[in-house]
Amino acid sequence: MTNPWVALPSGSDARDAARSLARAHSGFLIGDVPGGVRDVVLDSWRRSRAVGLDPDSALAPVDLLDDDLAAYRDAHPLSAVMPVVRRLLVDDAVDTDLLVAVSDEHGRLLWVEGAPGLRSRAETMNFVAGARWDEANAGTNAPGTALATDHAVQIFGHEHWTRIVQPWSCAAAPIHDPATGRILGVLDVTGGDVVAAPHSLALVQAAVHAIETELRLQAIAPPPRARRLSAPRSTVRRLEVLGVDHGVLNLAGARRTLSQRHSEIVTLLALHPQGLTTEQLAVELSDDDLPLVTVRAEMSRLRSTLGDLAPTSRPYQLPLPLETDAGAVAAHLKAGQLQRALRTYRGPLLPHSDAPGIARARRRLHDQMRAAVLGCDDAHLMLAWGETPWGGDDADVRSRALHHLPPGSSEHNLARLRLAALDDEFS
Repeated sequence: MTNPWVALPSGSDARDAARSLARAHSGFLIGDVPGGVRDVVLDSWRRSRAVGLDPDSALAPVDLLDDDLAAYRDAHPLSAVMPVVRRLLVDDAVDTDLLVAVSDEHGRLLWVEGAPGLRSRAETMNFVAGARWDEANAGTNAPGTALATDHAVQIFGHEHWTRIVQPWSCAAAPIHDPATGRILGVLDVTGGDVVAAPHSLALVQAAVHAIETELRLQAIAPPPRARRLSAPRSTVRRLEVLGVDHGVLNLAGARRTLSQRHSEIVTLLALHPQGLTTEQLAVELSDDDLPLVTVRAEMSRLRSTLGDLAPTSRPYQLPLPLETDAGAVAAHLKAGQLQRALRTYRGPLLPHSDAPGIARARRRLHDQMRAAVLGCDDAHLMLAWGETPWGGDDADVRSRALHHLPPGSSEHNLARLRLAALDDEFS
């Protein structure tokens, strides 16, 4: 009897299966009920469609970076078993063109290790530590679907929901707490077609068994580091304003969603650490003559929600440093770290705000990103920009990528077709 969790049963032709799945995926997107698709995949496609994920543009969001990421994963219970993961899988993966990833129980990747060249390629689709690969954020994929079904599963090529992930295959299995049975995270192996073969899923399941055995042993006799481990309270103050109309403020680990107007005010104060007078803030917020009393009223309401970050007055000024994801992108670009900038740039700054100060900052950051992409020599980074909603119409970037790709390659052909479609659309 065929195992429904295995992507390519023994004796399957990977090329035939890929062609059939490509047709099925395209048909599903236009409303057909495709045949020849595993139930576990079809169910996942339905879930992906139900949450509104666009297969042409959805990217797994990165919501933990740098110190916050390091603190979070150091405090995670799977941190203590990473030596086992590395001994069983990572040491060999470096030589076999595989990536090994471990996520938390929410689908957030905490460790992505393996062949350096493969890791670089995977970064263009945000397969990086700190990114959310649950189905609600990334569509059908092995880590996300393993979480959704609480079962080991393989996802082969075009079984993935988003097209940017379809050149890959992956096998994943959930890791459970031996004491409580709750899911702690997911172990995943990602690479080429070979990962869709039955032995890859068996390998992942065996590794998970070893991990859960190690967790059971550590519960009986925890290592010294595990006894000392405690979850540090974050003191980072961070505002997320890229790709959203309502900024998300992270204060000491507590997340708070702001109204659009308050998002604009806090962003402008973060952009002007020296402070803004009431009159200056009014000009930055509106092209019309915004009454000063309106500005003061908004500031009064804002103070009640910000706690120790509440702005002072005369001028309005944030009393403590506030990091922003927009500022992080600018810093990465200044340091020449384009890959990190692309991962962090989740869309234009407060995209629907018409506040003049926000519009200028949005255009300035977007132009900096586009100039950096145009100026690089990495076609994969250019293609990654072209697959985003904000870079999809950028014919200049696609044309430049075309000159850096090997003629006749699938990526060259796809870039040429996308460029021709843009020419037809705007001619």
